[in-house]
Amino acid sequence: MPSQWSGAVATDAGSVALAQWWTTFDDPTLTGLVEEALHSNLDLHLATARLRQARAEHRVAAAAGVPAIDASAAAQRSRAAAGSEDTRQPPGNAYQAGFDASWEIDLFGGVARSREAALAAVQSAEASLSDVQVSLAAEVAQTYINLRTQQQRLAIAGENLAAQRRTVELTRQRRESGFVSQLDVASAEAQTASTAAALPPLEASARQALHALSVLVGREPAALVESLSAPAAIPATPPAVPIGLPAGLLRRRPDIRAAEADIHAATARIGVAVADLYPRVTVGAGTGVHAVHPGDLVEPWSAFWSLGPSLSWRALDGGATRATIEVRKALEEQSVLSYRQAVLTALREVEDALVACTKEDQHRVGLEAAVAANREAVALASRLYDAGETGYLDVLSAQRSLYSAEDALVVSTGATATHLIALYKAAGGGWGADAQETPPGRP
Repeated sequence: MPSQWSGAVATDAGSVALAQWWTTFDDPTLTGLVEEALHSNLDLHLATARLRQARAEHRVAAAAGVPAIDASAAAQRSRAAAGSEDTRQPPGNAYQAGFDASWEIDLFGGVARSREAALAAVQSAEASLSDVQVSLAAEVAQTYINLRTQQQRLAIAGENLAAQRRTVELTRQRRESGFVSQLDVASAEAQTASTAAALPPLEASARQALHALSVLVGREPAALVESLSAPAAIPATPPAVPIGLPAGLLRRRPDIRAAEADIHAATARIGVAVADLYPRVTVGAGTGVHAVHPGDLVEPWSAFWSLGPSLSWRALDGGATRATIEVRKALEEQSVLSYRQAVLTALREVEDALVACTKEDQHRVGLEAAVAANREAVALASRLYDAGETGYLDVLSAQRSLYSAEDALVVSTGATATHLIALYKAAGGGWGADAQETPPGRP
């Protein structure tokens, strides 16, 4: 692991700001949506069900290491077959009840390794559940930011459209008075129509974001349309992200912890396969009563018992056991490679997010300056036009530049928040191995 990030200086990653990073945006609506998704999302419920399955399978594997006791009882009436020497005997009854016990002595570790593999599978399922939670929180936040971005773009487009319509009316009046030509009127109408045409795609994007948010929180697509349709500002981004050192990803990233647990399980399954090369030793015991009359079952002479070990060994299997061992070793090698790839991917995602955050912030600062300059240009062009010192095309060009700059600034503001969310996710934001509180929706 590298000692430091190339794009930033590491800060403490053990704070609540990383554990529940969405609260740092200081947006109650965003916080509520994330918490609702962490309780109600169906993918999260699916991961929880898989965790319950893994825990049950671990209990099954653990039960193989303790004695098994079977109880039985039978009542039977029978007669010997025709032609035998007992043909003349009348039908008779037989009654039996007893207990049988067996216990496999784990001399070569097969049972213990099976329990170990099942426990590692539980750890992998727990980490996978955390991974779903981390991804879900990030997806909800990014979708919410997209919704607010589209709403802000719609608001800017609507304001520009209203201003352009007023300009069209003023231009028509000036045309009637002979101060401007029909070209100015046509140019103003064309600009207004172009701005109006940009509204439907933005409205569609905003509605689709609403539908996506509704499904993420486990509701029908139109459930949030009424409550979230009103425009709101894009949440302000926090000043810094506690990303920690690169080595900290090995503990915080749930996908890396899941890959590590998969290696553990694969290694333990090699031990299970190796144990099949050796004999199995089982100790068995049985006791019970047998009689031809129910009342005789309580007599001492009706009791029977047995006790003794047994040994079984697959002496010849055509090489199947050794081939199984090779299969298990190949699976372990694949798990190790998957782990290494998960680590490299995590490092790349953090570095990418750091670069994106830094450069987008610089982009946004430049756009803020561009918006301020374009507003001054529009005001100046309008004054010169009113004074008859310039043509309407100059005004139109300044208005077009201002609208483009304002729209780009809103997009950049949303992108800044989106890149920051990606950085939180890449750094393992959500719940890591050292999380103190149980996350919502967790069993």
